[in-house]
Amino acid sequence: MSVQTGPLAPVSGRHRSRRWRRFAIAASISAIAAIIGWKWALPVIQFPQPTGRYDIGTVTYDWIDQSRPDIFSADPDQRRALVVQIWYPAISVADAPPAPYMADAHAVMTAFAARLGYPAVLFRQFAAATTHAQPSAPVADGQSAYPVLLFLEGAAGFRQMNMFQVEELVSQGYIVAAIDQPGTAASVVFSDGRRADGSSADELRGLIQPSYMPGKTAPPLHGRPFAATSIIPFLAQDVSFVIDRLAALDQSDPNSMLSGHLDLRNIGLFGVSLGGIVVGEACLRDRRIGACLMMDAPMTTDVVTTGLSQPSLWITRDAAMMRLERQSAGGWPEADIAAHQTSMRAAFNGATGPAYLVQIDGAFHSNFTDVPNWSPLTEVLGVSGPIGGQRAHRIINAVSVAFFDHHLKGFAIASRLTGLAGVYPEVQIETHEPQRTGDGPLE
Repeated sequence: MSVQTGPLAPVSGRHRSRRWRRFAIAASISAIAAIIGWKWALPVIQFPQPTGRYDIGTVTYDWIDQSRPDIFSADPDQRRALVVQIWYPAISVADAPPAPYMADAHAVMTAFAARLGYPAVLFRQFAAATTHAQPSAPVADGQSAYPVLLFLEGAAGFRQMNMFQVEELVSQGYIVAAIDQPGTAASVVFSDGRRADGSSADELRGLIQPSYMPGKTAPPLHGRPFAATSIIPFLAQDVSFVIDRLAALDQSDPNSMLSGHLDLRNIGLFGVSLGGIVVGEACLRDRRIGACLMMDAPMTTDVVTTGLSQPSLWITRDAAMMRLERQSAGGWPEADIAAHQTSMRAAFNGATGPAYLVQIDGAFHSNFTDVPNWSPLTEVLGVSGPIGGQRAHRIINAVSVAFFDHHLKGFAIASRLTGLAGVYPEVQIETHEPQRTGDGPLE
């Protein structure tokens, strides 16, 4: 299945062709499942064992920003509400049940399937999937506080969509807070049962593209003219609000768990696709963020023009691989590929702090998410790219941990990062150091 949860291609002949490919892939999965069985084609999802020394706990919060109306709500008086799930280094409790992959799998994946044009039955196995985390497990006491990373999902995605990466980072000694952003997520289910389904693909496309494609104009939202250039600055404000709430949580956690354990002097931010776009904008606007990781995403005009001063890392693939994905599994038209590649390259070259560009040959967009873990058919149907899902995930995790370890923990990682090209021939690493900083170069 070709799952694209980021900058969305315009409605065109190519867009309709991509819809046809999705239909054909869904039909192929159904036919294969009918012949060899659903349990093989769509097994209960399992994630690889994290390699770090920490076990994992998780807890979820609903937070409301009373200072901001929610632009995605038809009610002008509704305040912006978010669901934030936190994973943290923990002490495993014997015989405690594992946390589900998605507590509200049926509601979220039904909306997810509808927005991507797939039958919901292809995602029925999500309800039984579990993770390596335990709900509300005690915080590991190996140190008093852990660096904090925030994760941002792609368009029409969900906060758990990069579990392969989140669990690895937590096992290495980070607290990770993933933000479900109503309006752009497939569906957000709040603790009181209220559900906020996301905007349509066409509406999201029109609201996102002006941020990185000059000349585009955002369409009306809820029948009202949209005053801003795009929705990206509004989504970036979610990040700053969550950092404020994490600071309050560190002072006094209502669950009496995380107080004193969040090292908010060392904050990182990472995201995929639309989430990666928002990462760049949030890092530009909030200096509390100390390291920025953007995966397979174009950059806003603001980021390109101003330049990121924090250590910044882009993980992506080249234009030829994006075209190969379009041919085999559906993808973006040339205008979107050009905007992705040129804006990302310009942001990398224009960074005023340490910057790193990692390209993974053979990777498709799905490789930057959990999609390869959902079914063995992602390999059979070529959805996870020539590189394969598990190898791509190992590379992404190795690069992510090395980057955050250096810039948030002060580890010397030159050999760990630059040596990856020797271990993984698919990896190409570029560095850009316009000026010496206290962080020092990676090589």
